[in-house]
Amino acid sequence: MNTIEKTDKYVFNTYSRVQTVFVKGRGASLWDEDGNQYTDFLAGIAVCSLGHCHPAVAKAVCDQANELVHVSNLYYTVPQAELARLLVEKSFADRVFFANSGAEANEAAIKLARRYFNEREDDKRFKIITMEQSFHGRTMATLSATGQEKIRKGFDPIVDGFIYVPFNDMEALKKNIDDSVCAVMLEPVQGEGGVIPADPVYLKNVRKICNDKGILLIFDEVQSGMGRCGRLFAHEIYNVKPDIMTLAKALGNGLPIGAMLASEKVSKGFVPGSHATTFGGTPLVTKVAIEVVKIISDPEFLNECREKGNYLRERLAFLKERHNLIKEIRGKGLLVGMEIDGNAGKIVSKCMEKGFIINAIQDKILRFAPPLIIKKEEIDGLIETLDIVME
Repeated sequence: MNTIEKTDKYVFNTYSRVQTVFVKGRGASLWDEDGNQYTDFLAGIAVCSLGHCHPAVAKAVCDQANELVHVSNLYYTVPQAELARLLVEKSFADRVFFANSGAEANEAAIKLARRYFNEREDDKRFKIITMEQSFHGRTMATLSATGQEKIRKGFDPIVDGFIYVPFNDMEALKKNIDDSVCAVMLEPVQGEGGVIPADPVYLKNVRKICNDKGILLIFDEVQSGMGRCGRLFAHEIYNVKPDIMTLAKALGNGLPIGAMLASEKVSKGFVPGSHATTFGGTPLVTKVAIEVVKIISDPEFLNECREKGNYLRERLAFLKERHNLIKEIRGKGLLVGMEIDGNAGKIVSKCMEKGFIINAIQDKILRFAPPLIIKKEEIDGLIETLDIVME
């Protein structure tokens, strides 16, 4: 029985997997068990931003695995404290809660927003406004927050208290704000929804109305954060600060970690016993994340990300001039979507056959989220392949 057969026999059937077994990765390259090499323009869904098996990540894993892996959050550990300090110093926040995934980080944000108001005797707000086409996770609360019917389907009754409004529509947001709303939650750049950036004026107005109404603003930067959009955090592009922010994916470059950051005032909604996690922020994953944050937050590294993001969009624009099936190219930094008039999945399959890994979302959108260390010649290789496939 081979790997595919074993997986199909013993693992829950919750993924439509590509019939490929990967066994090795280096930089932006992956190799399957037959020795075929692929250039990775998905990076584990915007996770391996430093590429596969980055030397600093591999060293941090090995070094920390030989020192201390886990003791639980009943005790202090050096790497967790240092990572929290780094994230606070490089962000708007004063406090960090560590979790194991983006869904867990968003779950913590939802709980914090509700509890922050619930602790106030004269203010029991609990509703959270989220955006249509958003994606916040697969736990019961986060799928309830997600503005996609297909994600919520089959799990009724979902968690109550979420209102969905169109993204980038200020009037729709205003109409749904009342005294029961405690927070607005959104992705500065929607990822799973189709790589849709927030309109700059819209985002500034969302911040203003939250201030005016005493509502918390939550930014889900699980996919858009950690350098993916050309800044350490995507909201820095817009010069708009949230009250709460969530991170995951690239923070551990492949190791499971999530983080929920908040201002000091808002963080007081949690006290000992109000929220917890057994594995969140273990010495192993936080040691790795320290190295990741140090590398990605370097101004020169981020400048290169912006340059390569611009280059990728320019080269995709060249394709748009040549192929009528391309309708729109959008995104920020190295998170780019290309909407086509047709079945995006077929193009993904053809590119895979030619050694390039890309992704299709919402049936008609090609998503490109390569490692941030991708090279321009690798981008050129992708463009040449897409050109051939689209012919």
